[in-house]
Amino acid sequence: MHDRTYRVTFVTMILAELLKLDVDKSERAALLAKADLTTGVVGEFPELQGVMGRYYALHDGEDAEVAEAIRDHYRPLGPSDVAPTAPVSIAVALADKIDSLTALWRAGEKPTGSKDPFALRRAALGIIRIVLENKLRLELLTPIFAVLNADKPHRGRSWEERIDDALSDHLLIKGIADDLLETTKAARQKNDADGKIADEILAFMADRLKVALKEKGTRHDLIDAIFSLGGEDDLVRLTARVEALQAFLKSDDGVNLLAGYKRAANILRIEEKKDSRVFSGEPDPALLQAPEEKALFAAMATANDLIKAELQRERFKDAMTVLAGLRAPVDAFFDKVTVNAAESNLRENRLMLLAQIVATAHGVADFSKIEG
Repeated sequence: MHDRTYRVTFVTMILAELLKLDVDKSERAALLAKADLTTGVVGEFPELQGVMGRYYALHDGEDAEVAEAIRDHYRPLGPSDVAPTAPVSIAVALADKIDSLTALWRAGEKPTGSKDPFALRRAALGIIRIVLENKLRLELLTPIFAVLNADKPHRGRSWEERIDDALSDHLLIKGIADDLLETTKAARQKNDADGKIADEILAFMADRLKVALKEKGTRHDLIDAIFSLGGEDDLVRLTARVEALQAFLKSDDGVNLLAGYKRAANILRIEEKKDSRVFSGEPDPALLQAPEEKALFAAMATANDLIKAELQRERFKDAMTVLAGLRAPVDAFFDKVTVNAAESNLRENRLMLLAQIVATAHGVADFSKIEG
């Protein structure tokens, strides 16, 4: 528990940095969060963990925000419990759950079937609720990597020693938080065993997110369609993209474009298997003959740039609007153009055009994951 307390403190400090919260108060609350577990009252009445911690902290003259965070860091305890909303409480509650999930996962204690002895599913749902209900813009892989690297010395000293030396010195605590964040970001760039564990945890979080969003009427396959693109660990951004995709697929343009995508993907799959090759790369504009294939080529060239720009600005509805504009040229292409032309160069070029349809759609979401 001593080791865990320090890990939670490291992660809390990083979260406070990322979310622009009070680093000093967050660090203090994290260090004291588990202290009441050593008391006789909590030993006899375990359900008072956190509650007694708040009373002890107030009695000892700790800041009110620190005391509230000690009480609230276990929340939410279940679907009917409220999630923390106070800044310091958010940092410690998130850190506590991220540490439980990551450290136990690395130890091989993954949930299996109906067995989840350490309540990791509940921890994951707690993280999701805190992030979404407070609309926190947070890349979850950063605190996950912080847990995985907490026991690795930095410049010849352990993080624990540095925190003990800092005590309540604001500048030292801030410096440690900056170093922790810098070291953690560097660890994210390495393709090693920690990266594999982090990816597994993120996939597990995505499965829990499906459960959470399904209750709100969001389709699970749409979460897969966004998440499978990779590199998405911001739950607020992920949810916004899923909601925009769901709204798009309820429109006529969305339904028809999905049908066009699936038709293109099916033809590609069949022809690539037949030819034992992958059709990729830019189609040759000089080989475009039919007006419909020329129009489609031009529309996709424009759409690709616009979609990238809208996604970068996080204007997901606008990205879907651009994608909807491809419906007419895609429909016209399949109505008027024979893909498997007799001339091999025309056939190959048109298959590359189909690959461009698939690639353009995948700029928004992996449409192969979408049912229907």
